[in-house]
Amino acid sequence: MIITKTPFRMSFFGGGTDMEDFFKENGGAVISTTFDKYCYVNVRHLPRFFDYTSEFSYSKIERVQEIDEIQHPAIRNAMKMLDMHEIRLTYEADLPARSGLGTSSSFAVGMLNAFYALKGKYADKRKLADEAIYLVRVLCGEAGGWQDQIAAAFGGFNRINFNTDGYEVLPVIISPDRKQRLNDNLLMFFTGFTRFSSEIQKVNNVSVEEKRNQLREMYALVDDAEKVLTDSMADLDDFGRLLDHTWNLKKQTGSKISTGSIDAFYEKGIKAGALGGKLLGAGGGGFLIFYVQPEYRESVMNAMKELMYIPFSFETGGTRVIHYTPEAYIPR
Repeated sequence: MIITKTPFRMSFFGGGTDMEDFFKENGGAVISTTFDKYCYVNVRHLPRFFDYTSEFSYSKIERVQEIDEIQHPAIRNAMKMLDMHEIRLTYEADLPARSGLGTSSSFAVGMLNAFYALKGKYADKRKLADEAIYLVRVLCGEAGGWQDQIAAAFGGFNRINFNTDGYEVLPVIISPDRKQRLNDNLLMFFTGFTRFSSEIQKVNNVSVEEKRNQLREMYALVDDAEKVLTDSMADLDDFGRLLDHTWNLKKQTGSKISTGSIDAFYEKGIKAGALGGKLLGAGGGGFLIFYVQPEYRESVMNAMKELMYIPFSFETGGTRVIHYTPEAYIPR
C-alpha cells in the first residue's frame, strides 16, 4: 500500500502567462507557494476476490473490469500511461475540488507519485511535474497552464519561469521573519462557488490574443513582486498593492474571470482596509485572498463574515510518499 500527500498551491502573480501558447512566444513567469492543505492518494493492488478488477473512490465510486471503462479521465489515462492494472485508489482532500487551488493537478501529481511507488520506482519532482503536465494537458486535453503541476510536485515559495525550452523553478529568497509577516498578512476566504478550471480557460482563451498586453503587464509585475519580497528595505505592503493591480488586469483577460458576487465581496474587503487581493485560480469562483495589515485584520474579518475563513501556513515539501508498504504483484 502507498499513500502520497500532495499540497495545494496559491498563485499570486503571473497567472495566465504559464499558458503554453503565450510563454512560447512571449516568455512567462509566476510567483506561487504551496501551503498546508493537502490531498491524499491511497493506492494498492486490488485483491482478486471481486467481480471487478479495479476500484476508484473520489467524489464517486467506480468499479470496472477494463481500463477503458474508467470514467475519470486522469485516472484512466494515468493507468494506461504507466501500465497499471488491478488497482484500488482512494482520494481524500482537505479542501474542495474545482476551487482555484490547483486541486486536480495536485491529484494528478500525487497519483503518479503513488503509481511509481507501487511499482517500486522512484520519480523525482521534475519527472512528476513533467508527466502530470503531459497527463492533464495532452492526454486528458484539459485547457490551462503548467504552473499547478509544477507547484504541487516541487512545493515551496517559488518563482517559476517559462520559456521555449520549458521551465525553471527558482525559490524566492526571503528571510524567515519577512516570510512569516507575509503569511500573517494574508487572509483567505471560501466564496462557496466551485467551477471547472478547464471550462473557464476555454472561455478565457478566446480573449488571450486581444488581451496580450494585459498578460505582458502581468508578466512584468512578477519582477516587481519578487523585488518587494527579496529586498529587505522594500515595503512589504507593496505586495498587497501589487495584488490589487494584478487582479484588475486579470479580470480584463476573460469575461468569466469574476462575477458580480465576487466583485462585491472584493470591494467589501478593500473598503474594510485590505490593501489588495485576488481570486485564486482561473476564475469564476473558489477562494479569495486579501493582503491585510494587522490593524485592519478584524475589520476585514467582519466584512467577510458571510464567507468561510481558511487559516493556512506556507509549506515547502511538495508531493511525498508518507506510507510505503511494498506488495508482491503477479500480473494475470
